[in-house]
Amino acid sequence: MRQGGEGSAEPSVRLDGVTKRFGDFTAVRDLKVDIPRGQFFTMLGPSGCGKTTTLRMVAGFEEPTEGRVLLDGEDVTDRPAFRRSTNTVFQNYALFPHLSVERNVAFGLQRRKVDKAEIRRRVSDELERVGLAAEAKRRPAQLSGGQQQRVALARALVNRPAVLLLDEPLGALDLKLRKQLQVELKRIQREVGITFVYVTHDQEEALTMSDRIAVMNRGAIEQVADPEAVYERPATTFVAGFIGVSNLMPGEVVSANGAATELRLDAGPTVRTAESGGARRGERAHAVVRPEKLVLRPAGDFADDGRASVEGQVESSLYMGTATQMMVRLADGTRMTVLVPNVDVDARRRLPSPGDPARLSWSDENIHIVREAMA
Repeated sequence: MRQGGEGSAEPSVRLDGVTKRFGDFTAVRDLKVDIPRGQFFTMLGPSGCGKTTTLRMVAGFEEPTEGRVLLDGEDVTDRPAFRRSTNTVFQNYALFPHLSVERNVAFGLQRRKVDKAEIRRRVSDELERVGLAAEAKRRPAQLSGGQQQRVALARALVNRPAVLLLDEPLGALDLKLRKQLQVELKRIQREVGITFVYVTHDQEEALTMSDRIAVMNRGAIEQVADPEAVYERPATTFVAGFIGVSNLMPGEVVSANGAATELRLDAGPTVRTAESGGARRGERAHAVVRPEKLVLRPAGDFADDGRASVEGQVESSLYMGTATQMMVRLADGTRMTVLVPNVDVDARRRLPSPGDPARLSWSDENIHIVREAMA
């Protein structure tokens, strides 16, 4: 099934059954993805999942073993990188140390023999866009890491590619600067309106910037969706575990129909949800509840609020400033993470202590059933 498409317009990027093997090792397996024009599309996954190899096939640095790569409806599978309407920004900025900022940015245009006045105008526009107009005459060694990354971005954008490919471009920066550039990258993408295909292993980065996210695992895509759907409604246990902190409660599906699905948890109770996650009756599956969706009470507190609940024992309590993180072990050994906002001092004091029995509850809309990972 093709993933990621929206509407009937020709996608900016189409991966049509793309597979890449290196000897006996399959790095990417049968990818079928459409990326619409003007979208900030992120490939997210752990090291070795195939995301960078996929990006390199779109760029033309690697050739697929099977399948096709199409840009704006045109098959470019056999076309070399320099003949594709793409540019790539790497984690290693690869700037020319002997050239000034403006000459680094102008380099591609000069090689294409663009008119000098046009080069000056476009270089000036891009340096202004990335906030480096005042640094035009400086050399890369005189710039910070964040400024060098902006030069690399301007150098890619000045060529006006149809698709900009970004391979973990913020990975070498410190946390504060990385967060700042995340906001700037999204602003620039909206401003220029071209398709960004972004590769990262950082979940927060993907959730912050993306219009859609493809979560990859072992060379395959497990889910393509917008950030909210990936976080709130993960398709598999891998996605649930990789995106943020998830509580996975194993059990067996006892009923599954269009209206509701029931899962008998190994921890005891049977829970209901409106979505099946593709699981069928008799199949093993997991109920997913995010830590911030759980309500923690002493074990004897049976509030009559209609919520499903499980019992366990508090293992640890960690004060984190805005919230307290509690770890609760259920009867079947499952560990559950709970985030309790620190908005009420008295309520926080009433929380169960490590070693105390406790009850966890949640609303039906905050539970989701997922199957095992696809890969």
